[in-house]
Amino acid sequence: MDRPTARQQALAALRRADVDAGRAAPVAERAAVRALREGDKEAVSMAERAWGRAVLQKDVAGAIRHLRRSIDFAGGCPVLAGEARILLAAALLQRGRPDAALREIELAVETLDARGVARARAQRADLLHQIGRLDQAQAEYQVAVPLLRRSGDQISLQRTLVNRGILFTERYAFAAAEADLTEADALARRLGRQLAVGIIAENLGFLETVRGDVPAALAHLSRAEHLIGELGGQLGPVFSDQAELLLSVGARAEAGEAAGRAVEAFENERRRLLIPPARLLVAQAAQLGQDWATALDQATRARREFTRQRRSEWAELAQLAILRARLASGLGTRMAGGRVETMVETLTAAGWPASALEARLAAARLAFDRGDRARGRAYLVAASASTRRGPAALRARGWYARALLAWEDGDARATTRAVRAGLRILDEHAAALGATDLRAHSAAHRIELSELGLRFALRSGKPAAVFEWAERGRASRLAHRPVRPPDDPELAALLAELRATAEQIYRYGQAGLRTRQAALERRIRDHVRLRPGAPVEGVEPVKTPALGDRALVEFVQLDGVLHAVTLVDGRIRLATLGQAAPVADLVDRLPFALHRLASRGGSAASRAAAMTLLDSAAAALDRALFTALPEVGDRPLVLVPTGPLHSVPWSVLPSCHGRPVTVSPSATLWHAVVARRGGPFGTVAVAAGPGLTGAHHEAHAVAALHGTTPLAGAAATVDAVLKAVASADVLHLAAHGRLAVDQPLFSDLRLHDGPLVVHDLERLDRVPRLVVLASCDSGRSVVCTGDELLGLSATFMARGTVQLVAPVVPVPDAETAPLMIEFHRGLAEGLRPAVALADAQKALRGNGHAGLVAAAGFVCFGAGH
Repeated sequence: MDRPTARQQALAALRRADVDAGRAAPVAERAAVRALREGDKEAVSMAERAWGRAVLQKDVAGAIRHLRRSIDFAGGCPVLAGEARILLAAALLQRGRPDAALREIELAVETLDARGVARARAQRADLLHQIGRLDQAQAEYQVAVPLLRRSGDQISLQRTLVNRGILFTERYAFAAAEADLTEADALARRLGRQLAVGIIAENLGFLETVRGDVPAALAHLSRAEHLIGELGGQLGPVFSDQAELLLSVGARAEAGEAAGRAVEAFENERRRLLIPPARLLVAQAAQLGQDWATALDQATRARREFTRQRRSEWAELAQLAILRARLASGLGTRMAGGRVETMVETLTAAGWPASALEARLAAARLAFDRGDRARGRAYLVAASASTRRGPAALRARGWYARALLAWEDGDARATTRAVRAGLRILDEHAAALGATDLRAHSAAHRIELSELGLRFALRSGKPAAVFEWAERGRASRLAHRPVRPPDDPELAALLAELRATAEQIYRYGQAGLRTRQAALERRIRDHVRLRPGAPVEGVEPVKTPALGDRALVEFVQLDGVLHAVTLVDGRIRLATLGQAAPVADLVDRLPFALHRLASRGGSAASRAAAMTLLDSAAAALDRALFTALPEVGDRPLVLVPTGPLHSVPWSVLPSCHGRPVTVSPSATLWHAVVARRGGPFGTVAVAAGPGLTGAHHEAHAVAALHGTTPLAGAAATVDAVLKAVASADVLHLAAHGRLAVDQPLFSDLRLHDGPLVVHDLERLDRVPRLVVLASCDSGRSVVCTGDELLGLSATFMARGTVQLVAPVVPVPDAETAPLMIEFHRGLAEGLRPAVALADAQKALRGNGHAGLVAAAGFVCFGAGH
């Protein structure tokens, strides 16, 4: 068989680079070496072009070097030089040199044949698209796609359809975007271009992110990451799209991490064009977390880089991020009115609907701050046009603009109507999310709307209105009892593997397994997030919960000021308590003092100082929270906390000591759980986990009070406890608890064969009416934006638990038995949980410092009375 010529070898390298770029570089290198040795300059040009395409995904500088060599060796063949220039323009664009890229495209168009001109115009369209000239780009795509179809160049057609699909997505032309990406996917599969299939999956993920279908977006992006990573492709764009998706549901920490990975990937690959957009994502995540320094730094750097790249539309987008961060942080801005108008006009003309709307909202606020009411109203009128078309987030922001307009006009009815409409859209969108954490994080997008309603209510001075809007702004997720997810063998297997891995780490100290544990947790998280949500009916806030002889206190925070709404004997009152920051400082002192009191190694003087600190902080917090509320008297309390008040050990406050207190994330939820509290308790289940001093003694003593046998030792497995959870009326769990702050759905209770995690509980069809978590950290929750809660206790309540008793601060596990025994003795005698807990805490307050700490940390949640 004849050996292929150098030219044939170069042509084979070009075909390989088109189909499998990740593995084409060695083929291209061999072809270039041979062609150079044989003196075939045109073959060298083709091989160098193949080499440049092969490394473009990973080494932009190397690609530029090979493509310039391809042009140099093209000699007198303008077609070869023109084809190399098309790729060189793409590489120069990635290096952030759009002017140079455009010059190369113009030279290519002048020298290529009809087939080549089609490819060059497609590349020019992509270049215009990436620098933000969307109208020009769309017009160029409309010319290039028919030319490519006529030329029969299916590979270039596939690439161009992907690029045009992205542009259509950005302009919210979703049907056209889906058509282009679907056709491109079919072409890539037929051509055997597996890396392209992965890139198309990434862009389908971007499409579904913008359209608002989060589970579908997650599925596409997961597939993209797997395919592109397996084929050695570029993962930076996948990380960027992941960040966009996570921002769309308010998951700021994960979004910031993904955006940071994108920046790092683009910097390593020297893809300078893509670095500043990724910086903007970092800035947006930081702003969502109120990290103003990071938000301003990253947005400012992005603007500087966009300006250097002469991408005026993108530079204005960065300017918008800077303006929003400065306005939200209260730093103020000196941005001139004409400069603001330029920003708004540029972003509107660019064809980015969401960015244009946000620019108008920011410009309106700036105009009102400067007393220019006419200009502010004009911006709001334009922004409010987005209430009917587009994704849920865009329509909700349009209603926010309409609400602001009504607010400025003093129209109370129109303001509340617009705010309710926006919240309804967001709540319907959140209901489509099957994953608990995504639904909780998505509440971040409700904040400005619900705060506007609350601000209007406070301005009216009507306590009933403040109560309504305080309820609309908090814990909406827990008011919807979730439907049990379908049986999922894959999830069950992953949880079993995670459990075994965690137990190996705990028992044998195999720290090397922590990487495996983290990977399993990520797989479980990503798998669960693919689950679609179920439609739910909107939950209207309760107007007057049936309190009986109890007093309700709902704490509300707005603009750094703490307020309280009380409901006593059917009468609602409103009180302003003062600045929230000093209250938060007092709350922080309580666990510090309790921890020092519980320390066995401290001196008597240290414990005395801790006791003094505890008493003084508790008294000061009590004065701050209850002095202005004389109407509550000595009644049993229903407390609805906000922010840091979720972690208050209420029994240490003088006004609460010895008094039945129950805590609920919202009055609406409390009203709902009271309605289903049922009659006397039936079956009682008790379990004790390993490694917890005194747990076995406590479990046997508690079980004896109820005439049952505890699950202890080897019998206390995860499966056995889950069966008890699914069948008992009352469950007492004495096991090590852990709140996973970064991943609250992996908060766990340690049992004989490993941890029971939140994901285990979410698979159950029912849970006990009363749950007692008698260990450190088991009652604390992660408080998300909007007072949404995530953790073990929040999950029990979301699944249907009516009453839950657990500690909200670290407690000395060895000392909890006396409190728990006394508490269950009260239950056995027929006392309601909040009463039994208050009596037990009062009885044990004199049992030394450790007993005091153990008793103080427990709180009754739900319908404790």
